[in-house]
Parts: sequence; structure tokens; C-alpha cells
Amino acid sequence: MTDEIYPFPLLAMVGQTELKTALILGLINPQIGGILISGPYGVGKTTAVRSLLDLMPFVTRDATTSNGKPLIERMRLIELPLNARLEDVVGGINERIALEQRIVRLEEGILARAHGNVLYVDEINLLDQAVVDAILDAAAQGRTFVRRGAMIRLFPSQFILIGSMNPEEGALRPQILDRFGLRVWVAPVADHRARLEIYRRARDFRNDPAGFRQVYAAQTTALAEEIMIAREILPHVTIPPELEEQALALVQRLQIPSHRAEIALLEGARARAAADFRNTVNAEDIRRIAPLALTWRHSDWFERHTANVHTEQATINAALDELFPVSETPRRRGRRSTMRQIEDSAMDNH
Repeated sequence: MTDEIYPFPLLAMVGQTELKTALILGLINPQIGGILISGPYGVGKTTAVRSLLDLMPFVTRDATTSNGKPLIERMRLIELPLNARLEDVVGGINERIALEQRIVRLEEGILARAHGNVLYVDEINLLDQAVVDAILDAAAQGRTFVRRGAMIRLFPSQFILIGSMNPEEGALRPQILDRFGLRVWVAPVADHRARLEIYRRARDFRNDPAGFRQVYAAQTTALAEEIMIAREILPHVTIPPELEEQALALVQRLQIPSHRAEIALLEGARARAAADFRNTVNAEDIRRIAPLALTWRHSDWFERHTANVHTEQATINAALDELFPVSETPRRRGRRSTMRQIEDSAMDNH
């Protein structure tokens, strides 16, 4: 029996509250922007992701059943092989058909097969950069272009992206790290009793997977139903304007440059409210999501770069003031050009 057939129940994992929370919220609200799980070997990263097989929500497919009704089925977990080529991921020419039938046909890749599902990329920091870029582009655009010469096909590629990595093996580029909405550091469990319980549960699962899963079956079923309910509530969840302002103030207080930070923070808060059967986000939602959404986003490099830019701009402006003294240009009557409106609004903001 394999883990794929009998996944270890998520609720049977000892500790790892943030990991469980992030995965559940990711299923509820894909607009969060994906989840990155970072940690050393053997702490349960892949086990936790595969446990989602029991929790996958039902979705309506772009297909019909034999009696003509819309096909409704659970989302699937699509795992990307570490040795996947760019053509395997994006799609390309079906070589078998090309050789046997002399017909050139563009076939979908893993990204298209992940449409409407969860795409799991283990050891994402070890993938070829072209493959990583293709995955992130598809996740952002919701579609994949397959091009071979003059031939081109477009495939839908809307999926929930989950990546995992061991930082000891190498870091992700900052622009890749920024694309993940929630980030979880999975630390080894240090408590003696907790580690002993981890061993016992792993042993019991290995000896009798079906029996072990039955112990958590009722809780797992209840959680799966709650995820479906939360997905139905989510479109109705609103954020009070004052909380939006406070959330943005938090991001700015932490000097985080990327606008994806507030998107992940607020969409994560909406997902948490929905998971709690509420239609309105509260301050506790923000407090709970902030460590997941804002970790690893601050960069000293941007502070130094911004300071250098401001210094250089001040030098340029000083030279301009000396050689081209400011004079109020009479405004033409009638319609102002869009360019002038943009310039004037910038002056007003300063």
C-alpha cells in the first residue's frame, strides 16, 4: 500500500499548526496565490500535501457525464516530477503521432492537466529555472501557451500551486519567492513527548493504514465538508475599510515592497473568515494570517536601492533647479491631456 492510495490524515499530524492552516486556506481561496513550504528533510512536508487528497473540494469540470449533466468531481493532486523537462511541463509536439502518422499535433503538458486541480512541486528550488518560470507564469495568467514554430495552442491552466523546498540545498530567487502567497517554515518538533507521539502514529499508520485512517475518518470528513462550505461563503466575505487600511499600514510598517503582500494577507484573512463561517473579516483574521503572508518579504536591498535612487534624483533635481528655474507654465484652456493630468496628480501627491 502506498501513501498515494492511503494518505496520512492531515489531522493526525502532530503539531505543525501553521502548515495545516495554510494548506486548508489554500483550498478555500485560490486567490491567496499559492503556498510555499520550507523545511529540512523528514518533517512531513510532502506527507501533509498528500493528505489533501482526503480534503479536496468538489468542482464542476468543463465536461459532461454520459447522461449530459455537468461532470462534478473532486480536485486532484498533480505532482510535478523533479526531472520534468520544459516540454513536459508546458506541452509540445506529440512525437509518437508525428512519427507514426506524420501529423504534427501540439499536446498539452502538466500545467494544462493541472487545470482545476492542485499542482504540487516538490524541491522547487532545484528545478530548472525555465521550468519554474513557466509554472509561475501559468499560475499568474491562468493559461499556458504552447508554441512550436508557427503553431500555437492555448490551454487553460488555473490551479492551486503548492511548492516545497529544503533551504539547505539552495535558495529561491526573490522574484520567485514573492509569487507565493503564504509561506510556512516547518521546523523539526523539539518536544520529547511530541516526537514520541509522531513515531507512534507513523508506526501505527505503517502497520495498518486503513485502520489508522478510520480513527480520523469522522474528523477528516467534517473538515472536507467545512472546506466546501467555506468556499461557498467566500464570495460573500467582506473586509471593513478600516481593517484594509490597518493591514496596508502593517505591510508598510514592515517596509515590504511587493504589492503581493497585501493581496496574500487580505485574501488569506477572507479565507480564514469563511473557514470560521463568517461573512466579515475581523482583526484576529489579520493577526493569524500576517505571519504566513508576510514572512520572507522584507529586503534590505530594496531599502538601500531606494535610498540610492532618492539621492540620485535629489542631485538631478538640484541641477535642474540651477539650470532650469521652475516657472509656472500657463495652462491651456479646455481639455488637459492625459499626460498632463498624470503629471499634475503626481505633483499634488507630493
